Amino acid sequence: MLEVPAVSSLYARAEHAARTIRARAKVDDARVAIVLGSGLGGFADDFKEAVSIPYNEIPGFVTSTAEGHAGRLVVGNVEQVPVIAMQGRVHFYEGYSLEEVTFPIRVFKLLGIKTVVLTNAAGGIDVQLTQGALMVISDHLNLMGVNPLRGPNDEKFGVRFPDMTEVYSRVLQEIVVEEARAMGVEVRRGIYAALSGPSYETPAEIHMLRTFGADAVGMSTVPEAIVARQVGLNVLGISCITNMAAGISDQPINHEEVMETGNRVRNTFAQLLRRVITRLPN
Repeated sequence: MLEVPAVSSLYARAEHAARTIRARAKVDDARVAIVLGSGLGGFADDFKEAVSIPYNEIPGFVTSTAEGHAGRLVVGNVEQVPVIAMQGRVHFYEGYSLEEVTFPIRVFKLLGIKTVVLTNAAGGIDVQLTQGALMVISDHLNLMGVNPLRGPNDEKFGVRFPDMTEVYSRVLQEIVVEEARAMGVEVRRGIYAALSGPSYETPAEIHMLRTFGADAVGMSTVPEAIVARQVGLNVLGISCITNMAAGISDQPINHEEVMETGNRVRNTFAQLLRRVITRLPN
């Protein structure tokens, strides 16, 4: 990670990172940012006129250590729409604070982004969400044991107690469903539960989550969504169901399976995402 100047506020650090990105790539026209989860990072390989910036060259960004997360910010065009993408994210389970995990979202706000698309690999709890299915996140359960807004609040980013009635835009959810239907792909809406990880859940924990109303489970996305709403971004969440959660299937869970499933659905996921991006409001 680059040395960050001794500045007192989170806002100033985010401004410094935004200036660094602007000096390296043309981002002024971009209004959409995408966070690409496990096995889904290949989507950014197809950007036109792409500029890639490793996270360790952006002040305040931390380096991805999880397999399947390249750790690059990619700026380019998708169907002639200017887009910024995180080719891999960082996670709470890697030992980073939630301030570090969500720092890129704050930087996106200062770059003029209006909509953030959060993607992830998730375990299926709803038995109708089979391996390889895509789920549009309609709401979430934050069960990570901590909130990314904990600590001092800078009013420049947003209010101390932001409303979470509609974290994931219903309008954007409908766009995904419509485009999936046009492709002949079934996409379900569902509730995503976030746990801290990195161990996978036990069957008892999955039974609890199912009782709580969760349809899928993972170890990311929710902190980013909370911060995105605080800073006023529209949020769209899409989960790729890469495995059935513990107890739903009697098969053991491993990360290789997650990566394999992500690669298998890559083309469908990429086609859907390209169609959706062209319809996102600017």
